[in-house]
Amino acid sequence: MAIRKESPERLVSASRADEEQGFELKLRPRWLKEFIGQSKAKEQLSIALEAAKSRGEALDHVLLFGPPGLGKTTLATIIANELDVGFQQTSGPALQIQGDLTAILTNLRERQVLFLDEIHRMQPVLEEKLYTALEDYKLDIIIGQGPSARTHVMDIRPFTFVGATTRPGLLSSPLRSRFGILLRLEFYTEEDLRVIVERSAEVLGVPIDHDGASEIALRSRGTPRIANRLLRRVRDYAQVRGTGVIDRATANAALTMLEVDAHGFDEIDRRLLMTIIQKYDGGPVGLGTLAATLAEEEDALEEVYEPFLIQIGFLDRTPRGRVATRLAYEHFGLSMPGRQPGLFS
Repeated sequence: MAIRKESPERLVSASRADEEQGFELKLRPRWLKEFIGQSKAKEQLSIALEAAKSRGEALDHVLLFGPPGLGKTTLATIIANELDVGFQQTSGPALQIQGDLTAILTNLRERQVLFLDEIHRMQPVLEEKLYTALEDYKLDIIIGQGPSARTHVMDIRPFTFVGATTRPGLLSSPLRSRFGILLRLEFYTEEDLRVIVERSAEVLGVPIDHDGASEIALRSRGTPRIANRLLRRVRDYAQVRGTGVIDRATANAALTMLEVDAHGFDEIDRRLLMTIIQKYDGGPVGLGTLAATLAEEEDALEEVYEPFLIQIGFLDRTPRGRVATRLAYEHFGLSMPGRQPGLFS
């Protein structure tokens, strides 16, 4: 069953809207030293890049995984820039037939970076064809049909394959084993997001002070893409309702009007938590029951809405169902009822 994607129309969605691509390109850092946050991933990547450049070889294949909006595509372009090689981007769903993959691989230049987004959605038959290309830089091509068909092995130029996924658990073991560098991207700290907001504001020519950037960072759900989207909306508010300068009061007024609270929750997040608290006494409540009550698909709840709430400790997944935590009750100013002993056992 296909997972329903989070709607990019949602203001705090980490998915990229089509109209945001040009905006993101303008703000995207080009070099590793400009990339803010993800210190562990940056350190590993920096060492690997320096070693590959000193040897004059293609970088080991790289797998980038983590929630959407954290910079996987940005890091892929940075790898190409740092190596001073070509960059080509495609995605798992875009590759439909073997001819698509064959055409891309045979046209790669020496040490070029090939970036495949949503690699977990690549068809299994194409994935198997990719194995020899990643390991031996060879490609098996079948010429002809039926009894007269024959296999021709074609050499391809050494290249760096960068795969990105939000669901690493769906990757097969043979495919994972082909990657020499595995980098997990984590949610950003508020301080890193503040720096990102200030940098983006500078690029856009938007006057902003330290407190205004901190207020936007606080409500960005640990995700740079959301931070940059909120910055655009606050910029509009500051120009129309304020002095054009983003300070804490302006940012707070704008985000309150947009119904994005101090934790970055929007109406959907609040409705999910309040449904568990009010209708099911805080839980536990089964996923199917919760989905039916909210008129949402189970996959959407499990893969889109719940992860952030679990990450910051407002929701628990237990064997008996979903449970609102003490933090959730405190957020809404409610008293937490007593729990039965052994509920979480």
